[in-house]
Amino acid sequence: MHAASLRPAAGGLPICLAALAGLACAFAIGSTIPVTMDAIATVVAPLCASAEGSPLDKVEPIASYSLPNVPGKRVTIVRVFYGPGGFTRAHRHAGSVTATITKGEIRSQLGGGPLETFTVGQAFFEPPGSTHLVSANASNTEPAELIAVFVADEGAQLTTFID
Repeated sequence: MHAASLRPAAGGLPICLAALAGLACAFAIGSTIPVTMDAIATVVAPLCASAEGSPLDKVEPIASYSLPNVPGKRVTIVRVFYGPGGFTRAHRHAGSVTATITKGEIRSQLGGGPLETFTVGQAFFEPPGSTHLVSANASNTEPAELIAVFVADEGAQLTTFID
């Protein structure tokens, strides 16, 4: 399955709401386990060098929790900022990733799939092991931002760049 868009149109709103409710449950379960920002930074360190198209590009850890109902798995949430013209080079992620656009427009393409542009409120999904060929700010003049939610094995390197 390639990037599945969650677009709130023609009955899509219930799907988006169900996805958000599922994430809220994961956060509620995970919030019972204390995690320091140092621990979060360690988990997402492989992401922090990922944005390289603009000096304003950065990845900011938000939270990371073990999933007590899924032994050996962890949910990690990060905010990705892209400056004008910002991008991340081709890469893969461990586990599954769901991204929601919170500012601007993001261009995204998974290997074998179409190049798509996502706007504020839209989301896309990356299946485990998929090749993320394009992840970029669609604008050369305005910033863009997304929130990425990873579900991967404990201790997994979340991002691996493709040479």
